Formats: sequence, structure tokens, C-alpha cells
Amino acid sequence: MRGRFRRTRPKARGVHLAGWLFADMLLVLALVAMGDQGDPVAAERAAAAPTTVPSASATESAPASATPTPTPTGPRGVEHDPVTVDVTGDSSDAAGLTAQIRAATEPYAGRQAAVVLTFGSNRDPGVGQAYAHAVNGLLGQARPEMFRGTTTRDFLSLADNPRHASLEIYFYTG
Repeated sequence: MRGRFRRTRPKARGVHLAGWLFADMLLVLALVAMGDQGDPVAAERAAAAPTTVPSASATESAPASATPTPTPTGPRGVEHDPVTVDVTGDSSDAAGLTAQIRAATEPYAGRQAAVVLTFGSNRDPGVGQAYAHAVNGLLGQARPEMFRGTTTRDFLSLADNPRHASLEIYFYTG
């Protein structure tokens, strides 16, 4: 009876962890590769900035406290706190929703959005996410300069308030 449950092969210890180790190393390499890429908009700004060399007479007459501040050349950051905007209306009323987005983002004109998370309210997940997608599709019409190249994500809010979306807009710093 005792011989029935005895193992015939030795158990390989740690072999099952090899796949997880490989996946973790691949994730680290992907993060390093993404961190190595620069910000193309910051590179365009640096290339477009005029570079002037002060003449000798200008540096001699200027006081020491009036040194120019250097322009940041690194990648832009994203603000930690979002600006929250609420829109309400039927998804077929694109003009009305666009006007609401334009009016709500007026105080932030001239800034560029990095990420927009849109939460469509509905008890049905498909309908709520579809509404969020429709609202995100109108951002470029409302403010093309603000939402050019912006990453958008459609989410669901289980609040029982159909035809309502809450947008969390994360702007670039500076």
C-alpha cells in the first residue's frame, strides 16, 4: 500500500518560476526602452527656440543679477491633479456636447492636454462606455489645439445618471 503513492521522478524545484522571471525581465526592458524615448513636442520647442549669443558689450553693461533663466529642454511632465469637466446630453447631439466641452475648458485655453479619462454614466456597461467613447470623439472638435495628440480612455461610471459623462483632464506642466 505504501509503494502506490511513492514518486518515481524527483520533483524539479523552481522550474515553474522561469516563465515569471522572463516576463518580469521583459517588463523591465520595456519600461527602460519607453523611458529612453524623448518627448517629441519638447524637442520641437527646443528646435524652434531662437538661440542668440549676447555680444560682449551687452554682457559688460548688464548687471550680474539679470542673468537669463535657462529654458527647460527635457521632457514635459504631466500635472498630478486633473481638471474635472462634466457634460450632459444625448450622444446624438454632437453640437450641444461640443459646446459644453468648449465652454467648460475655456479657462484652460492655450494649454495642451496629455491624458483624458472619460467616465460615461450608465448601469449598462456597454452603453456607458459607448457614451464615453462618443464624448471623447468630440474633444478634437471642441478644442483642436488643446486635444491634439491627447491620449483618451473610455471608462464606465455606475452612477444612475444616463447621458452624463465626467472627464478628468490631465494637462502637461508648464
